[in-house]
Amino acid sequence: MASMSFLSNQMACNKNSSWVEFGGTSRRLVGIERCGAARVSGLKVFASQSARTQPDLSVSVNGLKMPNPFVIGSGPPGTNYTVMKKAFDEGWGAVISKTVSLDAAKVVNVTPRYARLRAGANGSAKGQIIGWENIELISDRPLETMLKEFKQLKEEYPDRVLIASIMEEYDKAAWEELIDRVEQTGVDAIEINFSCPHGMPERKMGAAVGQDCALLEEVCGWINAKATVPVWAKMTPNITDITQPAKVALRSGCEGISAINTIMSVMGINLNTLHPEPCVEGYSTPGGYSAKAVHPIALAKVMSIAQMMKAEYGGKDYSLSGIGGVETGGDAAEFILLGSNTVQVCTGVMMHGYGLVKKLCAELQDFMTMHNFSSIEDFRGVSLQYFTTHTDLVQRQQAAIQQRKAVRKGLQSDKDWTGDGFVHETETMVSN
Repeated sequence: MASMSFLSNQMACNKNSSWVEFGGTSRRLVGIERCGAARVSGLKVFASQSARTQPDLSVSVNGLKMPNPFVIGSGPPGTNYTVMKKAFDEGWGAVISKTVSLDAAKVVNVTPRYARLRAGANGSAKGQIIGWENIELISDRPLETMLKEFKQLKEEYPDRVLIASIMEEYDKAAWEELIDRVEQTGVDAIEINFSCPHGMPERKMGAAVGQDCALLEEVCGWINAKATVPVWAKMTPNITDITQPAKVALRSGCEGISAINTIMSVMGINLNTLHPEPCVEGYSTPGGYSAKAVHPIALAKVMSIAQMMKAEYGGKDYSLSGIGGVETGGDAAEFILLGSNTVQVCTGVMMHGYGLVKKLCAELQDFMTMHNFSSIEDFRGVSLQYFTTHTDLVQRQQAAIQQRKAVRKGLQSDKDWTGDGFVHETETMVSN
C-alpha cells in the first residue's frame, strides 16, 4: 500500500471521482463503492497502486464540455429552476429545458395527461412499465419567468451546460425575438423543437415544421441567421425518411441533430368504459409515445441519421444526440455505438428520478472497462460499420456457406498434407 499526501477533510471517498496529487502526478481517486482497495484512514487516504483508472465519460460537443454524455431531455424534468438545479446537483452532463415560446398564455394543459403501458397480462398494474404516452404541451409558464430562471442557473452553474428548447409559430419576427431573449440569459445552446407530435399543429409548430422539408429549411434559415450559440434540431420519427429533414437542418446551419422525439400513438381503449386513455372528461387525443418500447425504433432512426452524417458530412463538427427509452448504461452505449455524442433521458427520469444518472454513469463505465475503452470517442460509431443491405447479407451468407463447405471437404491434393497438422487434416475428411 502507498500513502498519499495530506488531504483536506472535505475530500472524502464518495461516489464521485476526484483528482489528487500522488508522487508528483495526478491520479483519480474513485469512490468507496467503486474503488476496490481504496479506503479512508484518519486524515490519510490509502490506495492500491494497481487500482485501475475509471474510463473517462467526459465529452466535448460543438465546443461545449460536459462531464458525461447524459443530458436531461426536454420535458417535465426541465420544467423549472428547482428541477433543473436538482439535475445539475445530481451530476447530469447537461440539461435541456422544457420547450418555451413567446406566449405561454396559449398553452393550457389538461389532467390526466399521461398513460402507461405495462408488460404482463392485460397491462397488469403490477407489470413493468414499458411504454408511456403523454398529451402534454410545451411550457405553460410565462417566458419572463423561464428566462429569469435560465439566467439564475447559469450564474450558479457557470461551468455546466444549459440548453434552451424553443418553439414558435411560422413567423420570422417571433423566432428572432425568442432567440434574442433566450440568448441574453447566457444559455450555452438552443434545441429547436421541430418534432412535438401533438398540441398545436394548426399554428405550424413542432412536427408540423419537421415533417415539411421546405418549411423546415425556411425556418432553419431564420433561426441560424439570428442565433450565435450552437443550434440542435430535434427530429420527429413520424415521417417516412428521417434523414431528409435532418439533412435539411444541417444544410441550413444547425450544428447538431437530436433524435427522436415521441412517436404518435393511442395508448389504448379501456374495455370497461370504452373510452380511450388518458381519459379527460370521457375523451382523449393522440399523444407522444416514449419509454423502453420505443428504444429499438429510436436506434434505427439514429443509425440512419448517423450513416447520412458520416457519408455527407464526415469531416465536419456536427453532433448527434440520441433519445429513446434510455434506462440503463447499456441503452446509452447502444446510441453511442451508433454515432451519438450525447444521450438524452426524459421519461426515464420521470419513472426513476434524477439520481438515475449515477447508475447510468456506473453502468456505462462498466461497459467501457469490459471492452477496454478509455473514452467515449473510443467506441462512438463503432457499430455503424456492421449495417448493410439485405442483398449484401444474402451474398455474405452464400460466400460463408461455400467457404464452410470447402473446409469440410478437406484437402484438395496430396501436396497439401503437412506434418504438424496431419491429425487435423485427417479429421477434416472424416464423414462423421
